[in-house]
Amino acid sequence: MEAHQLHRGRLIDHVQLVVKDFTASKRFYEAVMRTLGIEVLSPTDDFFMADELGVSSADSAAAQGRLTGRVHLAFQAADEAQVEAFYAAALENGGTDNGAPGERPYHPGYFAAFVLDPDGNNIEIVFHGAAKRSAPSVVIEFEA
Repeated sequence: MEAHQLHRGRLIDHVQLVVKDFTASKRFYEAVMRTLGIEVLSPTDDFFMADELGVSSADSAAAQGRLTGRVHLAFQAADEAQVEAFYAAALENGGTDNGAPGERPYHPGYFAAFVLDPDGNNIEIVFHGAAKRSAPSVVIEFEA
């Protein structure tokens, strides 16, 4: 299967995970997001955001006492080295191997790794190979 064109950043506005061990999850996501250059912000002591990913404890008002089920999330990497760094940081910070870094058969150049986060979510980090992007990201500016 050959991919002629990929579009990212068009479908998902944000994702929220509700986790059983908030401290373990925060440690895990702070470490892996650091490898991607993504800041983790904690507006409250039971919730944090990393770009479009929100993570909260089961006690948070948004969670209503319910944990999310097992989820597969895939994050984009800038290159193979970033895949390797993310995978290593995940394993060093409470993640479990679910597929070491390497090329996958999904399309030519698909280089990815998979880990389970502290709640068992399947977290993927993927580099789609050398490509030219029309823009590094979509910029949204809110009017006052």
